[in-house]
Amino acid sequence: MSAVLAAALGASLAGCSSTGGKRAEEEREAQAAGGKAAVNTPRWTFAMVTHSGDGDTFWDIVQNGAEQAAVKDNIKFVYGHDKEAGRQSQLVQSYIDQKVDGLIVSLAKPNAMKDVIAKARKAGIPVITVNSGAEASKAFGALSHIGQDETVAGEAVGEELNKRGRKKALCVLHEQGNVGHEQRCDGAEKTFKGDLRKLYVEGTNMPDVQSSIESKLQSDRGIDSVVTLGAPFAATAVKAKDQAGSKAEIDTFDLNAQVAGGLKDGSLGFAVDQQPYLQGYEAVDLLWLYKYNSDVLGGGKPVLTGPQVITKKDAAALQEYTKRGTR
Repeated sequence: MSAVLAAALGASLAGCSSTGGKRAEEEREAQAAGGKAAVNTPRWTFAMVTHSGDGDTFWDIVQNGAEQAAVKDNIKFVYGHDKEAGRQSQLVQSYIDQKVDGLIVSLAKPNAMKDVIAKARKAGIPVITVNSGAEASKAFGALSHIGQDETVAGEAVGEELNKRGRKKALCVLHEQGNVGHEQRCDGAEKTFKGDLRKLYVEGTNMPDVQSSIESKLQSDRGIDSVVTLGAPFAATAVKAKDQAGSKAEIDTFDLNAQVAGGLKDGSLGFAVDQQPYLQGYEAVDLLWLYKYNSDVLGGGKPVLTGPQVITKKDAAALQEYTKRGTR
């Protein structure tokens, strides 16, 4: 059994990629096909639909975890994503029409997903939610929610800013209407003893993100900390800081290879990791357990994968994992 699990692990990790492109997906599929299942249950089909945009490294990591669990559990895994909530809902409907055996859905904008999740339940398809929308998950009838409590994660940021002696922070929201993003900033404001302001930017336009942060730092020299809500935006905030001639510390939610490098070289102060690989892996595994043994994890409460505050002292140990696409 251990040899089979090792083979499955090696096969899936070898296919990890952070490009988010078609080539990366093809490589992952080819590597997964070389693995062997550790179980002899039927080959069920599980679909995951998220609110990810194209090329988002965070969701690449979630997908990598899901694909490795799928190999182990003899699951055919399919993945769809769209940053626009209406189109995300349509993707879920398409998988319902295909009569998949299980669904994994993120709830960044819960109201747009409520009806289609109800349709999945009516069709007898079990649903697990991941990452966003923990409060709505149970109400919508999902088996479990896997992710971090966004308010608690935000509170951890506020406490870390206090430890670092920060007095004025800027919380950069890159997707308007995302309930999890609002909860992160609100949580940070709750525990931060200084002054925290929100800055809304268009996350799909990195030059706009940079110019917006740069302008804010130029107009308010009192800002001593900038908190971005996703790993891809941390490097952009660093560029904005440099262009503005600011001394503000750049901190971020989420982790990837570039963030780990920034923590190591000191260009970033800290990161809040919610372990996206674990979110994907556990979602597939829990659906398999439900289908196989009617198991449900969490007792009606979210299954938490974070937050974990990562600093410079942790970066070196985590770089190996970020490079292979699992952290």
